[in-house]
Amino acid sequence: MNKKKLQSEQTKKKVAEAARALFAQKGYKATSIEDIVAATGSSKGNIYYHFQSKEGLFQYLLNEWDNEWKEQWSELERDYATVSDKLQGLAEHLVVNDLNHPLTRATDEFLTSEWERSDVQDDLSSHMNQHVEFNKQLLQQAMDKGELAQGDAATMAYVLEALFMGLAEVSKRMPDREATIDIYRNAMNVFLNGTTVGSSEKR
Repeated sequence: MNKKKLQSEQTKKKVAEAARALFAQKGYKATSIEDIVAATGSSKGNIYYHFQSKEGLFQYLLNEWDNEWKEQWSELERDYATVSDKLQGLAEHLVVNDLNHPLTRATDEFLTSEWERSDVQDDLSSHMNQHVEFNKQLLQQAMDKGELAQGDAATMAYVLEALFMGLAEVSKRMPDREATIDIYRNAMNVFLNGTTVGSSEKR
């Protein structure tokens, strides 16, 4: 990487880090390009060059967050031997690193205010498809190992994703993190074992 390109990448990283802190502190709507200019010393033109717009900058941060999440989970997953352990670990990871992430509140604002944009809808659809594929692979591996009954892993992946999405909404009204983690853990038990009498013995 030549010197000019290295400086450009360093500037982009500096802007992204400053913007992340501002969005976390002030929220999406209240943070302006002018705020980011003041925090970084970069010009508006420089910010637009790297990110095109405030919306583009926030979408970049969301993609960075997603990549960080995948890296963290890749490390954690090694410690989980069974599908039950993985789902319980995944539930805790979602609570600790998603619901309590600095950008969670700003993301809700972003989706509300920018939902009419087709690129935002496309990005959200892409992220959901990736999450469903992640779920599918996890469930299919468990089926292949005989931990889960054979079934349609693709359909169950959507069911699991819908469960996570619903839990995320409900959790916004939970009093504390431990209570939220308990709800997620119980949800994973229900997903794996059901609620009818004798359902756990059938697994």
